[in-house]
Amino acid sequence: MKHILTVVFTVLLLVSCKEEKKVDSDLATAETEAQTELQDVKYVSFGKKIIASDALTAERMAVHYSNMKVGDTIDAKMMAKVDEVCQAKGCWMKLDLPNGEQVMVKFKDYGFFMPKDISGKDVIINGKAYVNEVPVDEQRHYAEDGGATAEEIAKITEPKKTLSFEADGVLLKED
Repeated sequence: MKHILTVVFTVLLLVSCKEEKKVDSDLATAETEAQTELQDVKYVSFGKKIIASDALTAERMAVHYSNMKVGDTIDAKMMAKVDEVCQAKGCWMKLDLPNGEQVMVKFKDYGFFMPKDISGKDVIINGKAYVNEVPVDEQRHYAEDGGATAEEIAKITEPKKTLSFEADGVLLKED
């Protein structure tokens, strides 16, 4: 009886180890495929050199922003679609979040600018995400840079809570 139990435990142990190796192998394969996909995408780099891996999706970043209040800051890397770019110099851009909100992105120390024709393109940004309150005059300045009409600018009359990001590096996905 003792020998039968020993044989049963040995067989169970071998089977369980074999399954664990299969799961580890499947995870490694999936990670390799994901890295290969990232490597196949070509990017143009602006600012600090960054890599595409480990960037949060816009959906995941929206969750982080929803848990932040004015004054909160976190280090982050995210990927999103460009909605708008400063048409004066390319000194800021707005990125879309899936919940309908936008992230206002400025570039650290105005150390670099983005092309003005990248609306609708995918980017990966690295830096600090934060929530702040933007005064009326600054909102009007951004509206003017974005090409807003005088009537649209005049409608800006109150400070606004804004999801913001100070990027030290940006990757722009090439077509």
